[in-house]
Amino acid sequence: MFWISIGIVVLLVVWIVSIYNGLVGLRVQTRNAWADIDVQLKRRYDLIPNLVETVKGYAGHEKQTLEAVIEARNRAMSVQGPAEQGQAEGMLTQALKSLFALAEAYPQLRAVESFTQLQNSLNQIEDTLQNARRYYNAVVRDFNTKIAQVPSNLVAAMFSFTRREFFEIPAPERETPRVSFETGSS
Repeated sequence: MFWISIGIVVLLVVWIVSIYNGLVGLRVQTRNAWADIDVQLKRRYDLIPNLVETVKGYAGHEKQTLEAVIEARNRAMSVQGPAEQGQAEGMLTQALKSLFALAEAYPQLRAVESFTQLQNSLNQIEDTLQNARRYYNAVVRDFNTKIAQVPSNLVAAMFSFTRREFFEIPAPERETPRVSFETGSS
């Protein structure tokens, strides 16, 4: 009977350690995935001032749009956490869409090689960022699922594992901006 009790305790300890290690592995993956997003966001933020300066040279009188881009960038750089970051990124994306809409109104701007290169670089960063978001959200989904499932939820509660936030851009910010260059007079 003594050996059976020892065997059960050993199995229980091995089982708890196994679940704990799985949770730790997923937690590390979420942190790593968020770090990947952070790197791409920093690349994006570094590119935006150059883009604004290029546009300013050709459409400097569009001050409101240029200021909105810089304000959205600064806000996005200062927020913490995936939920706030998602909100700020949505606003920044809208501001950038307005900036690129200006390029449609200024053909000479579209012809500038540096603007085209900056726009292409930003598009590449956006693609990489989208992939990083998908990966992060998939890892967060796996982590949160493991925390909620029985029996790993018991181990998660014992060691204070907490749910992670998804990185989502709110739906209203995903809409395509409507830009009109009509003067309003008929």
